[in-house]
Amino acid sequence: MKKSITIIGSGFSSLAASCYLAKEGFDVTILEKNSTVGGRARQLIKNGFTFDIGPTWYWMPDVFEKFFADFGKEPSDYYHLDKLNPAYVVYFDKLDTIQIPDNLNDIFDIFEIQEKGSSKHLESFLNNAKHNYDVAIKDLVYRPGISITELITPVTIKKANQFFSTIRTSVRKNIKNNRLQQIMEFPVLFLGAKPSNTPSFYSFMNYADFGLGTWHPKGGMYEVVKAMYLLALELGVKIKTNQNVEKINVEKGVVKSVVSNGEILYSDVVLSGADYHHTETLLDEKYRGYSEKYWDSKIFAPSSLLFYVAFDKKIKNVSHHTLFFDTEFDVHAKDIYDDPKWPEKPLFYASFPSKTDDSVAPEGQEAGIFLIPIAPGIEDTPEIREKYFKNIIERFETLTNQKVIDSILFKESFCVKDFINDYNSYKGNAYGLANILTQTAFLRPKIISKKVKNLFFTGQLTVPGPGVPPSIISGKIVSDLIKKSFDKTSL
Repeated sequence: MKKSITIIGSGFSSLAASCYLAKEGFDVTILEKNSTVGGRARQLIKNGFTFDIGPTWYWMPDVFEKFFADFGKEPSDYYHLDKLNPAYVVYFDKLDTIQIPDNLNDIFDIFEIQEKGSSKHLESFLNNAKHNYDVAIKDLVYRPGISITELITPVTIKKANQFFSTIRTSVRKNIKNNRLQQIMEFPVLFLGAKPSNTPSFYSFMNYADFGLGTWHPKGGMYEVVKAMYLLALELGVKIKTNQNVEKINVEKGVVKSVVSNGEILYSDVVLSGADYHHTETLLDEKYRGYSEKYWDSKIFAPSSLLFYVAFDKKIKNVSHHTLFFDTEFDVHAKDIYDDPKWPEKPLFYASFPSKTDDSVAPEGQEAGIFLIPIAPGIEDTPEIREKYFKNIIERFETLTNQKVIDSILFKESFCVKDFINDYNSYKGNAYGLANILTQTAFLRPKIISKKVKNLFFTGQLTVPGPGVPPSIISGKIVSDLIKKSFDKTSL
């Protein structure tokens, strides 16, 4: 008889794990709280406009390729990818931008224009970053975070100093132009931490940026969710939406069942891809691996204030991905990490997928997504949201030299309260735990429950960390551990 596995949540990590486990012969059922699959990667569809509610960046295409290849598939079997050129544009002042091209030679030229001699330093930096990428993404991140020995290899021993220096230090050692420094420090924001707290080994994110480029799946990031959903169904996974898991039942230290919508569902294994902290609140207190004090002591990645805006015209002077660095990042970062509060002068990001994808907005119109990184757990009211929308739209109009406020057909927002209500996110964080040295690998919450047999975790609060590719990898890691815990002959 097949061993049964109940998976809580249907985000990238859960979908990935379900595919691997179903392929291995387990009887897999996913229970999703919301009405659609994808976890935080959902869609807003309204009046002919389509917005990705969650992730909008497609980086590390090799991770997606590796996932689908494990099932004899390719991404192109499910969705079409375009490489963006420019990958993104950075604003520093009114109509004052730097465009990041889609190839290294052109990027070197851009750097050389900004600072003579910087291209040679960038090339050296990226050579090291590529090596780090090969070490990290092709090896270390697939390890389960059980012991420090996972990090100790002949290669990492030689790179030990890179775990104790920071991205900021290595970036600014040779490159002095402030704009170039900000561009090079930008990728680690995907790890949810300040460049000054992120180990320089994580320069592999710079290689992901400049070396591998930025891509867009036609139709948006939700096309990836749909691809994984279809693959899961092909493999026999049962997926149930509108299922609110209220309790995880344990007997004599062994997981036995979950309660969803008042119904008891028995299972040999429970795997949670939902928020780790929330999942543990579904257990009796004696079975929780981590205390409230533990969670409160952790450094979380930011939350976000997001706006999904429909415009009745095409927006000028912007790219598919546009970053606005017209204010001081360090001041904004302090308001996120050091003294959590609403920032006075926030940096922000805007995505206009309709610039390269005509399927997401009616002809002649534009879909815009605006994001402000903020501290998790801060006050969230309609008045605050509106204040900050006005702030960034006024700056946006000035910086891009156009009037857009009167061209808004509608807008929707998403913030701390929504992350809590929709995803049970701890303090409304958007990206999980920050990937700083003291919260890396074996120092993150464990994939295997510390107190309950056959209870496992996956997703951005455990290994390897925040982001879509790491979440997919997390699904593979946990599936391998579950498989090892059972005799295959008994499936």
